Amino acid sequence: MKRRDFIGLTAMGVGGLMFANFPTFGHEIDPARALEPADVALHKRLADVALNAAKAKGATYTDVRIGRYLAQNLFTREKQVQGISTTESYGVGVRVIANGTWGFAATSDVSDKGIAKAAEQAVAIAKANSKLQKEPVKLAPQQGFGEVSWKTPIKKNAFEVPVSEKADLLLAANAAALAAGANFVNSALFQVNEQKYFASTDGSYIDQDIHRIWPNFTVTAVDKASGKFKTRDALSAPMGMGFEYLTVKAPTMKGPEGTGLIGYDKYYDIVADAGLAAKQAREKLTAKSVLAGKYDLVLDPNHLGLTIHESVGHPLELDRVLGYEANYAGTSFATLDKWKTKNFPYGSKLVNIFADKVQEGSLGAVGFDDEGVKTKRWDLIKDGTLVNYQATRDQAHIIGEKESHGCSYADNWSSVQFQRMPNVSLAPGKDKLSVDEMIKDVKRGIYIAGRGSYSIDQQRYNFQFGGQLFYEIKDGKIVGPLEDVAYQSNTQEFWNSCSAICDQSDYRLFGSFFDGKGQPSQVSAVSHGSAHTRFNGVNVINTGRKI
Repeated sequence: MKRRDFIGLTAMGVGGLMFANFPTFGHEIDPARALEPADVALHKRLADVALNAAKAKGATYTDVRIGRYLAQNLFTREKQVQGISTTESYGVGVRVIANGTWGFAATSDVSDKGIAKAAEQAVAIAKANSKLQKEPVKLAPQQGFGEVSWKTPIKKNAFEVPVSEKADLLLAANAAALAAGANFVNSALFQVNEQKYFASTDGSYIDQDIHRIWPNFTVTAVDKASGKFKTRDALSAPMGMGFEYLTVKAPTMKGPEGTGLIGYDKYYDIVADAGLAAKQAREKLTAKSVLAGKYDLVLDPNHLGLTIHESVGHPLELDRVLGYEANYAGTSFATLDKWKTKNFPYGSKLVNIFADKVQEGSLGAVGFDDEGVKTKRWDLIKDGTLVNYQATRDQAHIIGEKESHGCSYADNWSSVQFQRMPNVSLAPGKDKLSVDEMIKDVKRGIYIAGRGSYSIDQQRYNFQFGGQLFYEIKDGKIVGPLEDVAYQSNTQEFWNSCSAICDQSDYRLFGSFFDGKGQPSQVSAVSHGSAHTRFNGVNVINTGRKI
């Protein structure tokens, strides 16, 4: 694309595209500024200013986060670029314990004076809060790591790629969709770089450089005679990767026979997927409406990830379990009394769900969390039984843990860190099994791909999930597309109906780029891995039925 054409197309889209409800931080900058390196030596000196100032005012523990948060977003529609933004947010957050109570303050004044003032404010807030504190904060022990660093193992920094090249890629995807029969298409590319420096009185000075990327689109096909329309979203997964996710080809996975689908893992072909999406959106216009009833469901990883997120990830957040997090999407049915029995049947014996912040390519992968805890993997559900939760340093003692799980996170320097969901994933099956072999055992079933609309109650128990694509399974074969499909169940019933899981060769990641929690609200990014999985006898409703 020529620069003049690029500017012209961009101007046509003044006002931007409301592609998604996404958070924005900071102020607009020239894209070239995003490549300026962090000054680690300066950050260490400034961190010491905060640590010393807080100690002088009576803090018994202090941590400081110096953060530079970069985001670049591109939006297009059909042949037009509708919006581009590159933003930066830079500042310092100081958290302390004084008189056994937490205090927090933040500032965008990244100077010795500004940081010292924030540290003193944090201590003053802690002391004021202590008058209402019934029990002192109890932190799990944490070793200091000295001066260490961690970086997302990217091959190509997305911020180094010219904006015009990214726009060209999105417009090429749009063109492929239009050529394949789409009436409308919009696409977007989200890129994030978190440059975070953490220091604490435990003796850690941790520098991290974290990258995430998410290409996405929605294709719309219209039947002009009837006025009906159908959409199909991208089957991409947001990833903890660089621009190589869109350019460096890696092995893909063939979908079930009869669907034409492709499963993407460490590489995503947005142009090919957009073309396929247009054809499938057209197929949906004439697809048979589902007959409500009980079906065996075969769920692809790009769909199942959302079900894992809502029915396992959120209910096993310990603050939700304890009732500390209730206003934003409720508490949890998975209460401590169930866990204490040591035999609560969360799922069938096949269900092994683990938490981690270490899977390469995942959104949650970091070297250390926002409390300076080295990240790891641990079990949540073992052979179907609830065995653990997600806990931070001040929660670990409640469940008898001697160390934090390393899942503390703040979405900005100005936000206080708190317990956030790590990656939560369903372990693949141990026996060799492909999705086509799985489908051969299904007499009456439905194959579901991609995430759709959903609803779940305030206890994370009763739910309903839709999807992007649905295919009828009859006598072991996919026989054609379906529409108007959603399944209803409760968390325990659903996971206990799990009857088969494909092997490691089929495992891949789904992700949530903007997962909301807390008040004031914060967002985080988290991945959910799985292979194709079958659930028997699940209730399916017809969402198109009119009463």
